[in-house]
Amino acid sequence: MASKEVGADKAEGLSERPILKIDIPSNRKRTLVAIGTHDFDTIKGPFTYEALSPKEIKFTPLNQKKEMNGEELMDFYTTDKHLGKFLHIIRDSPVYPVIYDANRNVCSLPPIINGDLSKITLNTKNVFIECTATDLTKAKIVLNTVVTMFSEYCEQPFTAEPVKVIYPDGTQCIYPDLSPRSMTVKVDYINACTGLNLETSEILSLLKRMSFSAKVANEQDKILVDIPPTRADVLHACDIMEDVAIAYGFNRIPKTFPACVTVGKALAINKLSDVCSHDENFAYLNKKDDNLTAVKLANPKTAEYQVVRTSLLPGVLKTVRENKKHTLPIKVFEVSDVVFKDNSFERLARNERHVCAIYCNKVSGFEIIHGLVNRIMDMLNVKLVSASDNEKGYFIKESDEVESSNITKKIGSFGILHPNVLEKFEVTFPCSAVEFNLE
Repeated sequence: MASKEVGADKAEGLSERPILKIDIPSNRKRTLVAIGTHDFDTIKGPFTYEALSPKEIKFTPLNQKKEMNGEELMDFYTTDKHLGKFLHIIRDSPVYPVIYDANRNVCSLPPIINGDLSKITLNTKNVFIECTATDLTKAKIVLNTVVTMFSEYCEQPFTAEPVKVIYPDGTQCIYPDLSPRSMTVKVDYINACTGLNLETSEILSLLKRMSFSAKVANEQDKILVDIPPTRADVLHACDIMEDVAIAYGFNRIPKTFPACVTVGKALAINKLSDVCSHDENFAYLNKKDDNLTAVKLANPKTAEYQVVRTSLLPGVLKTVRENKKHTLPIKVFEVSDVVFKDNSFERLARNERHVCAIYCNKVSGFEIIHGLVNRIMDMLNVKLVSASDNEKGYFIKESDEVESSNITKKIGSFGILHPNVLEKFEVTFPCSAVEFNLE
C-alpha cells in the first residue's frame, strides 16, 4: 500500500444541494482510484495516509452506529451487495490503507468506505476531497474531475482551495493542479482530416464552442490550444481535430469520393474465413505457460480476457459447451487470427491465421476430423506426400501432428481430446479436433 499516491483538495462554500453519486469510469471499480468526500468542518488537518494492520484500525463506518476494526468490517460487509465486490482489493493484505485526521479520527479506509464522523449532510458547507490511487496520473485526472465538478456549486463558483501533500521521501506537491495543458495543431492537418477548407479564425471560433482556449501559434499555420483539466481525454492532435468536426457539425461535412482508384480483392488467406482467459489458453488444454508464447494484457477488463489467444481451441470448446442441449453431433469450426510473441518484429508479436474444427458426438469421430484435414488440404491445392519426399505438400506423423514437407515445419495437430480437457470445459461427450496454421 505504500506505493499508493494521494491527492486532496478542499472546496469551500458548497451549496446545500446534495451530491447523490460519484462514478468515474477510469477508476476501474476502485482498483486504480478511490474517492472520498468529507464534511471538512467535522475533521481537522493535517491528515496522514498510513498502512496499519486490520486490528489496529478502529472506527465507525459510514451510516453505521457500531465501531469496528478492519477484520470485523470485512466480515460485516461480505454480504453487502454494494461494497462486498470491493473487499477483495485489500482483504488479503497484511496492512490496510487508512486516512487519519490530526485527532486520529479515521476519515476513510480506501478503497472500501469512509468514516461516519465526516459524512456529508444537507448542512455541509465545506467539502474535503481525498483521492487515493495506485497510479499517480489516474489520481490527478480523477481528482481534477471531481474538484471541478464540485466547484461548480461553490458559493464562489469554480473556486477550490489547494492542499500540500508531503510524501515519505520528503517530496512536496500542491494538489489539485488545474493548470491547462498546451498542444500545437496544424491547420492543414485539421482541414485534411475533415475534408474542409477552414480558415484559422474559423477553427479558433469552433474550438471556443468546445470550451477550448486557442490562439495562433508563433509558427505560421499552427494553432496553440489550451486543454482544460476537465478534458483528460484529449491526448493527440486528432482529438482536437475531432472536436473541430463536432463543433462544425458532422452532417455539414461534404461527402467526397477518394482521390485514388483501387480495386478490392479478398486476401488469399481469407479464402476459408469468408464462408480468453489465461487458464483456458494453457491449464485447461494441459499446457504450461513458458512466458515466451502468449501476449498478456496488462490491465484486463475481466478475468476472461487475460491473454491474447495462441489457440482457437478454447473458444471452439466454449461454443460446444454452450450448445450441449442441441442434438448430437455438434460440429463447430473457426478461422481467425492468433497471436504469438516474436522478438524479431518491431511490435514484438506476430499474427497467424489458424483454422480449428471440432466434432462432438457419443463417439469421438476421429476419422471425421482426419477426413476434414484431407479435404481442407485438397481445397487449398496442397498434396499429401510422404515425409521422405522433396516435393511440396503435407504429411502426417504417427503422433498425428500435421506437418508441411519440404520445409519440415509443424503447422498443427489433430486428434481425440483428453478427458481432462473436456472436463475443464464442461463438455460431457468425446470430441475430436484439429487446429493448424493456414499460412
